Amino acid sequence: MRAILLGGGLSLLISLIGTRYAIRAFTNLGLGQEIRDDGPTTHHVKRGTPTMGGLVIIVASVAGYFLAKLITLDAPSASALLLLLLFVGCGAVGFLDDYIKVAKRRSLGLRSKAKMVGLTVVAVTFGVVALLPAMADDAGLTPASTSISFIRDIPWLTLPAVLAVLLFWLVVTGTSNAVNLTDGQDGLAAGASVMVFGAYTLVNIWQNNQSCELVGGNTCYDVRDPLDLAVVAAAITGACFGFLWWNAPPAAIIMGDTGSLGLGGALAGFAILTRTELLLPILGGLFMVVTLSVVIQVGVFKASRGSALFRRVFRVGPGHRVFRIAPIHHHFEQIWTEVTVTIRFWIITGLCVATGLGVFYAEWVVGY
Repeated sequence: MRAILLGGGLSLLISLIGTRYAIRAFTNLGLGQEIRDDGPTTHHVKRGTPTMGGLVIIVASVAGYFLAKLITLDAPSASALLLLLLFVGCGAVGFLDDYIKVAKRRSLGLRSKAKMVGLTVVAVTFGVVALLPAMADDAGLTPASTSISFIRDIPWLTLPAVLAVLLFWLVVTGTSNAVNLTDGQDGLAAGASVMVFGAYTLVNIWQNNQSCELVGGNTCYDVRDPLDLAVVAAAITGACFGFLWWNAPPAAIIMGDTGSLGLGGALAGFAILTRTELLLPILGGLFMVVTLSVVIQVGVFKASRGSALFRRVFRVGPGHRVFRIAPIHHHFEQIWTEVTVTIRFWIITGLCVATGLGVFYAEWVVGY
């Protein structure tokens, strides 16, 4: 427990202080954000705001974790190292995307295919290593499982290793892009991440206290290294909290794809390593809604342009748009102020997190 407090506290301090210096350094280097022309016109004033702030979140999280382990004289676990590998790997893909944006002075960085290739390499590497028998602990538990999971592994939904890795790829790429889409307003993704990673800190602590190695029974959890995963979750929570001080509206720095892809990858890693893959859409409900809004917008737009039958059935014109602008937070930004949207979406995230934790605990109570 001391390592959890140290990890969260140290990463918060590193992020809070480090972001201030990063703002000055990135400004001097000319690492300013480019704004897309088809987005909200109110965002044009943000052009030139220092970007790639996600570097601070990643550095603070990793440093906070290892400093906590050093102070407590405890060795890092395989699960924690794998999660940090996924976190840093997805962040590296985002860093390339951000660097191309600022270097070429355009709002688009890596091409979508190149970004997907990078995320695929990271996700597949993570999935394969997490299932290796050599990664098993004394009880035979590997960091990840080949079973699809909700609160814990579902025995009758066990997959072949190849399909399990494919599932991991889907979770990692889907979640990283979902957080990336949510990072469109000052403080929105950072504030939401604080709550969701905080939830995973609690989930990991509970899984450790109710581990099958300690209590047994039908409601115990077969998860490798849950307490060490809690240290990582606390470190990322603290780093996002410290960064939010400077990223809150009006933002003095933007996390960029470096932060959003990294945080999304880490969330996916927690879902996989804690055996809560199907619980993630509840805990991260905001990210799912934002992603669905883009899918709906693009799907309806293309269908209404290409299908006369679709237009007749739904009584829409060619190129119909469900939302004024997608993702959905930009739609509401046409109705409310940006600060109002951010705060209300934080409230929605809090409700999703409370619901997810309630489901998680209720399953244990009923099973018990």
